[in-house]
Amino acid sequence: MAARISLVLVLVGLSGSCLGEANVKSHTSISHGGHHAVSYGSHQPHTPAYHPAPAYTPAPAYHTTPAYKPRPAYHPAPAYKPRPAYHQPAYKAAPAYRPAPAYKPAPAYHQPAYKPHHEPAVPACAANTTKPWCLKDDEYPTYEIKHAAETHYEKLLSLYADVADLNTALSVERPNTLEEETYLCPSDTIYCQPKRLINTEGKWRVIVNDIEVHYETLTQTTRIEECLTSGDACPLVPECYESKCLQKSVHHRFLVYDAYDQYFPFAIESFTLPSSCACLLGSYTIDH
Repeated sequence: MAARISLVLVLVGLSGSCLGEANVKSHTSISHGGHHAVSYGSHQPHTPAYHPAPAYTPAPAYHTTPAYKPRPAYHPAPAYKPRPAYHQPAYKAAPAYRPAPAYKPAPAYHQPAYKPHHEPAVPACAANTTKPWCLKDDEYPTYEIKHAAETHYEKLLSLYADVADLNTALSVERPNTLEEETYLCPSDTIYCQPKRLINTEGKWRVIVNDIEVHYETLTQTTRIEECLTSGDACPLVPECYESKCLQKSVHHRFLVYDAYDQYFPFAIESFTLPSSCACLLGSYTIDH
């Protein structure tokens, strides 16, 4: 028994020396008769020789992406063709410096004088006459006057009242019989409603006449008497008296329409009209 234990120890010692103490630990095995030996320790005494890890099997061969297909060969742009030479005109030296003319500031804005009336100097109705009035007028602005009268009706009536009573139809009464009065100078008398007249300033004006507004008709009547032989000797007067027919006039006020007055196109203006034909005796006193 003791001899067997010794032999085992010797074998273990030899085995430990062959394998190296660093790799295999000692074992103690005890056998009792025909039984198998009992092993003490972490390793069996018959541990096989050291088997190194299997040879390193590298990863499968690296499969690259599909073969790179380079872009088609570079096609250079067509040969450079420079632009045609710029034909700049021959350089001409600038002329000698000429200073700008002396600065003249813009003239002050001259606003034209206000002209309230833009009517023609002579209306069409008076183109073929020398008389300072028109009894008929094809260009008479009836519609415009009526519209303005309806717009300014209240204020217009206050003006019209000043001239409405100045009816000159009976301002000069004619004689009933020839014995009552004798006209030495012949004349022509009319009663009319003029459409246009020349005022005392020598300007033509539109007279408000025969205009219906708010069921009322606005009219202005005047009496005109003209000498037929103005400047001649009075008939039936002896030559020794040196007589002369003389045209007399009066100032008459009329309601007029001004189309260019945007605020109130109506006004009252004065007009000079022939009123009578008188016989002047001793006319030499006037001539001299």
